[in-house]
Amino acid sequence: MKRTVDIGVLLSRSGMYAALSRASRDGVFRGVEEVNADPRLDVSFRVTERDPEGRLDRYAPLCREILRGSGARHIFGCITSASRKEVIPELERFDGILWYPVPYEGFEASERVAYMHACPNQHLLPLLDWALPTLGTRAYLVGSNYIWGWEMAQIAREKIAAAGGQILGDRYLPIGDTELDHIIHDIRTLKPSFILNSLVGDSSYAFLARLTELKQETEFAHDVTVLSCNFTECEIDAAGEAAEGLVSAGPWFEPGGGTGGSFHEMARQSVHELALLLHGRPGAEELPLAELLHTALRSGRPTRLDPVHLHARQPAIIARLESGRFNEIKRLPETRADPYLTQRSQPVHTGSRLKVV
Repeated sequence: MKRTVDIGVLLSRSGMYAALSRASRDGVFRGVEEVNADPRLDVSFRVTERDPEGRLDRYAPLCREILRGSGARHIFGCITSASRKEVIPELERFDGILWYPVPYEGFEASERVAYMHACPNQHLLPLLDWALPTLGTRAYLVGSNYIWGWEMAQIAREKIAAAGGQILGDRYLPIGDTELDHIIHDIRTLKPSFILNSLVGDSSYAFLARLTELKQETEFAHDVTVLSCNFTECEIDAAGEAAEGLVSAGPWFEPGGGTGGSFHEMARQSVHELALLLHGRPGAEELPLAELLHTALRSGRPTRLDPVHLHARQPAIIARLESGRFNEIKRLPETRADPYLTQRSQPVHTGSRLKVV
């Protein structure tokens, strides 16, 4: 007989990035449905859900409510890095684990978080490796004004400078802000080779719409490609035709077209990953995540999560949105996450080299 394990879900059904959050939520519940129906697993999940409504101030108290008010130790959720950082102190205080199923900017390795999507060496760096020789080296950066936008721009600046490229602009908007006149003016004047778009939700959709209008201006006469590491199939309807031609990087794209994308799929896989770690091990849900992973590896159970920094191995896929679906351009094999970019190339220094004689 299956034993019941409580889990929490902390994903918004409304707010400025609701399309992303709903895709992740649907993925979690699909995973729960599949695990509970699988006779090969001795685990079934019972969900306690809270809706933060896209408001940053609600994540920490609702996380605390799940951990204190139910038997759940594992929570699936958070979309933005800001919300993830809000709940980590609660996870530490009440012995919880967050399964985080969306892309992020790296430079974190909490023992309380399973990072199940891609980090920069699995999305941004491969995307720029493709873009710089293909599109050109004159880059314009735009992002939401919080840690995701800041860190993505910092990594991109270093990568582009090392390739001999130029950053023409680096602009930020508050999450949800759609006042874009100054950014569109920049792009009209500077005509970059490509734009790295790290905006989130409504800001991103408004930007893509305004850029489409700009491209239709006769005097502009310049085709510029938009790159993204967080735009997936779940936002195609919200962005509309303005997203056509966008090039995105991630670990998974809908093979036959669809609306869930990697936010849905990585959330679904996260549920299965936990189920496999708990299968045949009553009480294991109370163990620290690193211990769960070490035990799985010793017993020969496969897991994509690295027991050292708790990030998943992922392939890097680059795809272009064409006729409402992503078509693969390039695929790199599954790669170990490097959240602190310890393996990144050092910038090339010109000038004299000093020697010890």
